[in-house]
Order: sequence, then structure tokens, then C-alpha cells
Amino acid sequence: MGTKTMRAVRVHAFGGPEQLVYEEVPRPAAGPGEVLVRVHAAGVNPVDRYARQGFTVLPEPQRPQWPLPYVPGSDVSGVIVETGAGVTGWRAGDEVFGLVRFPGRSSAYAEYVVSPAGSLARKPAALGHAEAAAVPMAGLTAYQYLFEHVEVRAGDTVLVNGAAGGVGHFAVQLARTAGAGRVVAVASGRHETFLLGLGADRFLDYTRTPVEEAVRDVDVLIDAVGGPDGHRLLPVMRRGGRIGAVFPGEQLAELARLADSGGLRIAVEEVYPLAGAARAHARADRGHLQGKIVLAVAPA
Repeated sequence: MGTKTMRAVRVHAFGGPEQLVYEEVPRPAAGPGEVLVRVHAAGVNPVDRYARQGFTVLPEPQRPQWPLPYVPGSDVSGVIVETGAGVTGWRAGDEVFGLVRFPGRSSAYAEYVVSPAGSLARKPAALGHAEAAAVPMAGLTAYQYLFEHVEVRAGDTVLVNGAAGGVGHFAVQLARTAGAGRVVAVASGRHETFLLGLGADRFLDYTRTPVEEAVRDVDVLIDAVGGPDGHRLLPVMRRGGRIGAVFPGEQLAELARLADSGGLRIAVEEVYPLAGAARAHARADRGHLQGKIVLAVAPA
């Protein structure tokens, strides 16, 4: 760490949103193969909240042991201000976005963050920093499930459960990009217009309609909700269908291309200042989001 300082949010004790403390900390410096990014926006992800709670969502033997205090956050959009030894693909002034050091401790809830040079892509020109910071983890998760894990094929019927959330709203759009014949979006009622506007062919309000009784012969199920009730969706599947249960570089560049071409819309539910990280987590804990929550760190 250098002698300069910056403002950041740190967790000193595991627990609720009140454990997120906005304070002055040492500013990092880029090492070999790294770049220093002036953070303009940082995305708020479920894993940030799980880490804040001490990963109590996992069985105790599987919980990562993160020394305290630490700075949360892995989704970032900003501008490179310094390059370390051996970095040739980036220079100061480049606008970038990326997923930094996930699943380890990555420290994006700060004015500056150090990232491996290979973890970043050029920020889409069509997106502001707040929108770009909403993309990396959720967008990559949706992309990898649809194109690598369950491999959506032309003509498939795809059902996305939790379709309005961070992963879900990307999955709806990417299913269409992959050639799905029919996309069924499942969420609460307030998201109907939003999801139909993203390209869903059918919307189901799970608070009014039992999904397992309303849909049949689904080829691909992307379940972005999970939990103990996930088995209830099994009746919607056709025999031989594929399930992607989404719970506990180059692909970023492809997402950037889709965003710049107008083929991918980014939904941001709400933007909070970095000093308001505790309020942002409290809102995220309540759930029922339309897209992502983002922390605004520096002026866009």
C-alpha cells in the first residue's frame, strides 16, 4: 500500500448493513501485471451481502474465512490512472469495466481499486459508468449459463425464474440472442412491462399464477432464485430438458459489443453514493429488484 489515502467502505464486523463503514484508508498502487482504476461506479451483488454476513448462507465448513476489516465489491467501472510493470494492453485514461478478483476479496467499494489487467474490458461507449458497473458479475453469469452450461439452442423454449433481477434480465435478452424460439419470464407483477420490453414472449406473475401449473415442455430452465422451493419448477420441464440453477476477458468484451450494438439493455434499480453503501445493502436485502443496485463513486 502507498502513503496516499482514499475513501472506501469497509466491513469491520460481520452482520447487517450497518457494518458497512465509510472511512479513509490507504490508497493501493498497481503492481506487476496490474492497473490502478479510479472507480466511477461499483455494482452491488448478492455475494457482497453474503460476505458482509460472514457467508452464513453456506454450511459452516464451506464458509470462506475473510480477515477483517475488508473492502467489499467486485463489479467496477472506471478509468485507468496507473499501469504496473509488464502491462501493455492498457494505458492511463482508458475507460474500463470488469469483475475484479472474484471470488476472492476485490475491494471495489472504494475511490480506487487495483485489478489484474486481464480482468478488464473496454467500457461500452453506449453505457454510462453506473450501467457498466451493473454488468460484469450478473452479465457473465447469465452468459456462461446460457452459452456454456445449458447451451440454449435455436428454437428452444426458455423459462427464466427471477427474470427481473440482475442475472435474470440478462438471461431473458441473451436467450433471444442465442436463438430461443420462446422466452417465458417469471417475476412479480410490477415487472411485466419491463420484461416484455426486453423480448420475453410470455410473462408470469408468480404471486398470482402457480408457474408449475401454467407452463409445460420447457427445454431450458434458468432459475435465478433457487432456494428450498426450486424443485417446484421441475414439472415445467420436458423430458431431457436442461436446468441452470444460478445460486450460490473475452466474454465481457462480447457483452460490451452487444450493449454498444443495442442488443443488450442494462437495468439499474437505484444508484446510491459510496457513502450510502449501508442504505444500498439494506435495499438489496429487501429484494424484488428490477436490475441492479449500483454505488456511484466518482462523477461520470
